Amino acid sequence: MPQLDLGDRSIYYEEHGSGYPVLLIAPGGMRSEVNWWQRAALNPLEEYAGDFRLVAMDQRNAGRSTGPLDVEDPWGAYVDDQLALMDHLGHGSFHVLGCCIGCSYALLLAQRAPERVTSAVLQQPIGIVEGNREVFTGMWRDWAGELRARRADIDPATLETFGTRMWDGEFVLSVSRDVVRSLPTPLLVLPGIDDFHPTETGREVAALAPNAEIVEPWKDSPDLIRHAVDRAREFLREQTPG
Repeated sequence: MPQLDLGDRSIYYEEHGSGYPVLLIAPGGMRSEVNWWQRAALNPLEEYAGDFRLVAMDQRNAGRSTGPLDVEDPWGAYVDDQLALMDHLGHGSFHVLGCCIGCSYALLLAQRAPERVTSAVLQQPIGIVEGNREVFTGMWRDWAGELRARRADIDPATLETFGTRMWDGEFVLSVSRDVVRSLPTPLLVLPGIDDFHPTETGREVAALAPNAEIVEPWKDSPDLIRHAVDRAREFLREQTPG
């Protein structure tokens, strides 16, 4: 079982296929792990292993990955793990394909490492809009209860601070609207259609980013999903260096 040991962190990952690398950041909120791709309308592990080198991972404290709670920079700590994994595998630059919470990580990756993130596909970005904050609060508190049940070393006060700081923000939570306006990274946005993945958030990201394309509708029928799968493959090929 491939496991990256980073001292106080242990990150589970998988590699599939060959070619230019694509970092996959799975849906599932705080439970973002490789197995959650099976629930996605666009599952890159099934669709793109013949086209790219796919790197999938369980995020810290999800699935088979573990680590401390960084209360000072919750979102940044996860991105540190993602960049450390790509360093470990020798991938200086790469595409990112994120779903759900993975879109917020992808946008922060593009901000922090613009020279490394060649492009990003954002499937169903999460976002805070009027009336939906409580669904995220319930999600992270459920995860927190599960984590405490299996980790006796977790301090409840630290866990509360961590979750609150991570999820009390606005927009896509990991970055601001001004950051998205400044990103040169090519983006392909597939908006969501529910409370966790508001349509308006996906549309706003695509409108703000200077180099973005939007595909919608894309989940309303098998034919539309197939079109989105094919367009995402084409987009990643178009943005692959050389």
